[in-house]
Amino acid sequence: MPSSQYHFIDISQIRIGLYIHLDLGWMDHPFTFSNFKIKDTEQLAKIRETGLKKLRYDPKRSDCEPLPVGSSPEHIAMPATEDVERTKQRRLRELHLAIDESEKKFLLATQTVRQALRNLEEKPQASIEQAQQLVNDIAHNVITEPDIAVHAVNGNRSADENYLHPLNVTMLSLMLCKSLSMIEADAKAIGMAAIFHDIGKAKIADAILLKETPLDEEELAEMRKHCEYGAQMAKESGLSERIGRVILQHHEYADGSGYPHQLKGTDIDPLARLIAIVSAYDNLCNPQHGGHALTPYEALSHMFSHQRSKFDEWILKQFIKSLGVYPPGSVVQLSNGAHGIVISVNPNKPLKPFVMVHDPDKERDAPLVIDLRQEPSLAINLCLRPHQLPPESLIYLNPRHRVSYFIDKDLAAGRSA
Repeated sequence: MPSSQYHFIDISQIRIGLYIHLDLGWMDHPFTFSNFKIKDTEQLAKIRETGLKKLRYDPKRSDCEPLPVGSSPEHIAMPATEDVERTKQRRLRELHLAIDESEKKFLLATQTVRQALRNLEEKPQASIEQAQQLVNDIAHNVITEPDIAVHAVNGNRSADENYLHPLNVTMLSLMLCKSLSMIEADAKAIGMAAIFHDIGKAKIADAILLKETPLDEEELAEMRKHCEYGAQMAKESGLSERIGRVILQHHEYADGSGYPHQLKGTDIDPLARLIAIVSAYDNLCNPQHGGHALTPYEALSHMFSHQRSKFDEWILKQFIKSLGVYPPGSVVQLSNGAHGIVISVNPNKPLKPFVMVHDPDKERDAPLVIDLRQEPSLAINLCLRPHQLPPESLIYLNPRHRVSYFIDKDLAAGRSA
């Protein structure tokens, strides 16, 4: 139903500065959105070319009044829009295909991590080889591919939530390796340590591990033993001494407040300092034991404002720079008032992510996805918590209760020009 703030006008009344709504399907016009402010004569021409006789405009969001009825607008050449529409449709299809491909790779990676962690003690060689193959493939692509991006993927589709944290830490750690210009050998070591960093939790009783309320002091003390348990398991399984050391130290903090040995600064292995940052970030976004989940935006802000002394500050700054102001999974409002979810960020272009947008003219199973690098007039205005979304946007966007990540080629990579 037309929104009450809109008024119908004749097509002859349109002019630059009017905020209009096109009552057409998204594929039946060449614009990114069905509602927007007319900014130039080219848009005027394309609107007239749609064949609409009347359209709606919003007086409150317009800069001017419509022209008088029956006005004879100045002649404007009518550019053909078929090529524009075909290009837009093709790009959206390609984006959906790229997103689907990343989702499939993510689910396969989840299965690999699950099998590697479950079987490490009984089949250590096979488990290590499985993990190594996954890490080698991703690390090689990350280091050698010029355009990689971090994608928010649907972790809710996976039945293996216990394995999503190590996979998230692996993906984000490898992304950070590229930002830090690490060599491929170090990236592979980081990836292996990230997959197995919490393996010691296999020795923790389920009553503690799966508890949905905060741990008491005795339970917390037992939980903290997972670092030492993990280092011992790594040694017994044949993982390298370096990886074992990173597993042991991944909860040590630069200010000496960590565990198990209260190490400080450069006494902590550099790879452990990196994983400590990534693991802390994911735990803030996806907490256990009844913790309050922060949005990705809030988590980065909290780490920098309140926990900076705990971490290697240079690595932390690079991590924040790589994920951008609005990391994947962030719920946002755009400068045109539309709501969406950031689904992909290229570390080289962190301020211009891909956003899945609530557009009532698009079906939920094939939503509008926009590349802000291709939309100079659009920007992200602010980050929201899911409950701050209008009800219709909340239902349409359906923000995930768990933020999961996969690192792959930029969604724009390989796209037709």
